[in-house]
Amino acid sequence: MDLHSLPALTVLSDCVTIVEHDQVKMVRIIHDKASAAIALHGGHVVSFQPAGQDDLIWMSDAALFDGKAALRGGIPVCWPWFGRLAAPAHGFARTSEWQLLEHRENEYGVILVLGLSDSDTTQAIWPYQFDLRLEVEVTEQLKVSLKVTNQDEKAWTFSGALHTYLNVGDVRQVKTTGMGSEYIDSLQDAKVCQGGETLVLTDTIDRVYTQPVAQIEVQDPLLGRSLVVENSGHNSAVLWNPWAQGAAAMADMTDDGYQTMLCVESALHSPCLSAGQTLQPGESHTLTTTISVR
Repeated sequence: MDLHSLPALTVLSDCVTIVEHDQVKMVRIIHDKASAAIALHGGHVVSFQPAGQDDLIWMSDAALFDGKAALRGGIPVCWPWFGRLAAPAHGFARTSEWQLLEHRENEYGVILVLGLSDSDTTQAIWPYQFDLRLEVEVTEQLKVSLKVTNQDEKAWTFSGALHTYLNVGDVRQVKTTGMGSEYIDSLQDAKVCQGGETLVLTDTIDRVYTQPVAQIEVQDPLLGRSLVVENSGHNSAVLWNPWAQGAAAMADMTDDGYQTMLCVESALHSPCLSAGQTLQPGESHTLTTTISVR
């Protein structure tokens, strides 16, 4: 998908336009510091490319932009739960239509704010009142913040993730550090395991790292760069790659797609719906991921 070639449907400013790819409208940013695109379907970052760099974000060549399915790649917003704790998997935020509430820019970059609130559709799935604000800050780095506010008259509990797919040259060559040594292995029935301080993949991985440090670094020798992921408001970092067998089973990923992606996610992980982050009426919580290149 060549974002620059898509015709503008609406020009909002010198740097910000609305474009459409298949059935999905996107906010496109073209700034001296970086270019980016955020789909209104899912509030989903699909591209972030600092000047002079390959895209830091991976999108599947087979992703479905039909306005219904979740997009494969980018930064899905998993909310109000993460995983298969209820239906739909990873919640409804990633398949809901978000609204562009605000955009502003200066010489350093562009900030967008997207919003999603409860509706009859969401109430039928999850019977609570809420307000979500997704702030996307596009400068020489990408900062994505999900602010969750309880607008109900009663407390409720949630989990979630900013499910970032990083673009790498060859996942078999990258070295990842900073995720910590303790992890819950989703491929071993949530067994708690101990690993090394450096991770090099040789097969599928689906791990919830419970003690990540402030910065997780993905060293990419093929593209000659390191991607740095800094999270806040989280309780874990999830690392995932489906490998060949997983990619082959997905209609929206090419068979070799796994070779150029690695998910490093800012997550509020919970084993069940009732054990997540609890917000009292009027309270808020912000989950953030910041991605830069070194």
